[in-house]
Amino acid sequence: MRRGVLAALLAGVILPAGLAGCGIPNETEVQVDGRPEPAAEANSLNGNATEPPGQAASSDPAQFVRNYLSAAAGEREQAYARVKKFIAPESQDQPKEKQQSSEVELTVVRLREEPVVSPPSNDGTSVVTVPVQQVGVLRADGTLAQPVVSDTEYVFRLRPADAGSTGLYLTNPPNLLLLSDNALRSYYGTHTIYFWNSDSSRLVPDQRYLPSTVPDERRVTEVVKWLALGPPDWLAPGVSKLPTDTRLINNATRANSRWEVNLNMTNATDLKLSRLATQLAWSLQEFTGELQLKIQNQNRRTFDLKQARDTVPLYPPSDAPQRFCIYDGVIHPISVGGESSGPVPLPEAVNKSVVSAALNRAGGEVLAALVVTRPDKRQRLVVGSGPAPVTLFNTSKKEYESVGQPTWLRSLDEGHPTGLVVADRQLYQFDGMAQMTKITLSVPGKVTAVASSFDGHRIALVINGALYVAPLSVDGDAVTVNPLRRLITRLTGITAVDWSAANELVFAGNDAGRPAIYQTTVDGALETPLKRQIGAEVTQLAAYAGGPVGALAPFMYEANKAAFRNSPFEIIKREQVLDLPEASASPGGRAPNPTAPFFLY
Repeated sequence: MRRGVLAALLAGVILPAGLAGCGIPNETEVQVDGRPEPAAEANSLNGNATEPPGQAASSDPAQFVRNYLSAAAGEREQAYARVKKFIAPESQDQPKEKQQSSEVELTVVRLREEPVVSPPSNDGTSVVTVPVQQVGVLRADGTLAQPVVSDTEYVFRLRPADAGSTGLYLTNPPNLLLLSDNALRSYYGTHTIYFWNSDSSRLVPDQRYLPSTVPDERRVTEVVKWLALGPPDWLAPGVSKLPTDTRLINNATRANSRWEVNLNMTNATDLKLSRLATQLAWSLQEFTGELQLKIQNQNRRTFDLKQARDTVPLYPPSDAPQRFCIYDGVIHPISVGGESSGPVPLPEAVNKSVVSAALNRAGGEVLAALVVTRPDKRQRLVVGSGPAPVTLFNTSKKEYESVGQPTWLRSLDEGHPTGLVVADRQLYQFDGMAQMTKITLSVPGKVTAVASSFDGHRIALVINGALYVAPLSVDGDAVTVNPLRRLITRLTGITAVDWSAANELVFAGNDAGRPAIYQTTVDGALETPLKRQIGAEVTQLAAYAGGPVGALAPFMYEANKAAFRNSPFEIIKREQVLDLPEASASPGGRAPNPTAPFFLY
């Protein structure tokens, strides 16, 4: 059915806008424990649309350095000029300027601790030491690439400004343009653009950054350029590119409510232009009105941006998520905050000895993957699919010492349900017959967690306590995990992860000796603490990534063999577990806690 929807669009048929429906959770208020600013959401303009402070804004050495680390933010043509205002006249030979603005790259760093200021010398010179993490390189195309330097601290020497001036000057600038992650958050907007997967059946998100001061006309121009240049290196193996010679002719223009985009594109068939129109509509989802696509000045297609989005939703329609947990080896619905929750879509004969589970909706069916414990304490995966309640199940042939929380890939191909699971510290693909196939990864080590994105074509992994993302190539029954990209984060010893938005992850690990939960962007750039000092290691984590843009995703987690929720952060009590048998409420023995919470959607 979903392939038919896509085919209809590409044939020029307009379908009912109701196909774009998407469930929205009842509770989406932001609750952040730590820094007040939330991580950037897809397509949010999180920048404050002001210029960063100048050289004379502060004479405090620590604040001066913070201001220096934001000076490069903004339009790239003036990046060197803004930075050099902070540099003493005698040191203006650094950093070396690039001749082309397209070559200007910003080295994004995260301050690990507050700057340390040494006592000033007799001539007023100060030394400021800044411990940093190398987050990545912000390129001219708005992507954040992997770090290229390994410096863990920078030592800045400052002197008072010359007579008649105020502020300080930097006398030993590094030969690169530095930008703090806080400046990236403050002076840039995050934008989500989309590329088709390999068979053009689903759009896959990609995150870009653009200075907040850029006006609408420029934003449209930049988005078209980004699509023409193609995906970033890490995502490229899992998506399709536009024809190699595609380029924008002049800038995008607007007359009244119509945008005009003029391209050079070889063999621009109606099919290719239909796909491009869908890409543009979703990559410009904050815009409305018409967009006229021209190929070498010839009008080829005019479409309404909102109508194009309504015609083909990004992903299959999703009902409101329902919460479940494991209680005494049985899956039960849970009710928190007045949310409604349906019955468990499984027969009682199967719903027993369960350790963790993943339930997903696929059209009119339910996909079920259960990790069950055998009498000898070893574990197997039980898989089933069909209308609720699911009655047909298959069990993996092999038993394992431990099996992690499974995840289903939200593929368009309903005939080949596929998921991923960690078993005995290795990643496996499983199918509807519970056939387990080991997947070889580009990074060796012990795999402890895996999570699939809402689009089903990217995954997050925890390997050796570090966080990774990777695109998938899906071809029927075959799933290929392309080369992994490591995300730089404050947390060490990461234990759990899930997707909380199109380009957001929520994950748990060690924060200066204490378990914590953080949120980060898919490139690791914008990181926000959500819950610090949890008190126990987080062993499982589940989020709902299909909520409204700009809202913190509802998520649940397990720690110390108990289940918790966010919004607000609190334990899930036994009284919130539904459909418990009478015997479980009787006295005599300690009642178990709900564990392994997850969402059905």
